[in-house]
Amino acid sequence: MFNNNNKITDQFDLKFHIALLGTPLLLLILYWSTFFNGISKYQSILTLSLVCIIYILGYSLSYYFHQGRLSRANQHLHQMHHINDISLELINFSNQYENEASFLNALLKKAVTCIDGAEMGTIIKVDPITQNLLFESSVGIDLNTLRQIDFHLEQSFEYRLTNGHCDRVVIVDDMTHINENSTLNKEKQLLLQKAAIMPIYSTLSSPIRIDGKLYGLLNLDSGSLNAFNQYDCHLVKLLTHEAAHAINLYHKTKGIQKLTYRDQLTKLYNQYGFEKACQQWKAKPHFGSYLLLIKINNLHLYNKNGGYQAGNKAIHLLSYHLQKQWLNEAIIAYFGGNEFIILCHGPKEHTQNQLKQLQSNIQKASISADIRPIKIHYSSSHYLDDWNISYQHALQALKADLKTMSAQRV
Repeated sequence: MFNNNNKITDQFDLKFHIALLGTPLLLLILYWSTFFNGISKYQSILTLSLVCIIYILGYSLSYYFHQGRLSRANQHLHQMHHINDISLELINFSNQYENEASFLNALLKKAVTCIDGAEMGTIIKVDPITQNLLFESSVGIDLNTLRQIDFHLEQSFEYRLTNGHCDRVVIVDDMTHINENSTLNKEKQLLLQKAAIMPIYSTLSSPIRIDGKLYGLLNLDSGSLNAFNQYDCHLVKLLTHEAAHAINLYHKTKGIQKLTYRDQLTKLYNQYGFEKACQQWKAKPHFGSYLLLIKINNLHLYNKNGGYQAGNKAIHLLSYHLQKQWLNEAIIAYFGGNEFIILCHGPKEHTQNQLKQLQSNIQKASISADIRPIKIHYSSSHYLDDWNISYQHALQALKADLKTMSAQRV
């Protein structure tokens, strides 16, 4: 596309040059043939020289302006080409970003590089229910400082300058006047000023809309007055339009991955997701790693007496307390049936205390939930980079414990 546009421009340049050269030459010939006989040769040469000088100056000036126009056109084509590359990259590699924050960081960095006047920027998500603003990513602005500010959509200049519609790109040439009319108190305005690496004097803001709903705002900032123009508006509008498609695709990709890696009842990892997560496990040698095997005792009685809804309720309740007990400190999976697997850090005495606490918590919770008290059996094994071997050891230990308990009852 870029090469084709460049070719069309070159063809137009040739016609333009022919017109500039041919028209004045034709006029000179007519002038020479008409007035040469009526004046002296000296006057004729002097007049013709003057006309030639004027023509050369005029042609040079025209050529200068034309080259400037051509240079700007080529620059615009490069920018459009760059935005096209950014869009393709974001869409093609959206599933490779670890989380949404890293995806938005990549988007913002590329936006700052492709808009000439941009030196800093932020991407702000809009809570669809409360309309509160959350700073998700930033370039040249301290994100932690920004997150100290409670911001509402109505306090943004995008909202005010579009009469609450947030449906177009807006430019603020001088942020001083905008800040004077801001509803933010002095303390919050001071935090905004401290967050940036340099004072922000002009800003370009574009809404990001997905499926007709406002997802967030892309703000590009500059330390200079009047840093952005209408062409920048056009580029950013195109960029955010493509970014919306990329973000939407990212969400759909992650949704598919959740279906692949997660159990739909408990939202915990399934076996496939657990295997993938184990590959990213970071061991702590001074604590050790342990694989815990947990089974609900007599789950079939829940299904027999209360139907599968009762059994599912017991499974769901246990999964909730597993996540509450280990928070983000472990990999938790549901393998189906009555079986849960946990990969966590030690030491071993600590994991045993956690399991005992879990047993106590889940029994109390089941009574509150008005279902049969949930009892669990559990075992553990040392984890050495192969979950399957550790699982077999834990399973053997659990069977041995159950056999011992059965013998004691007899």
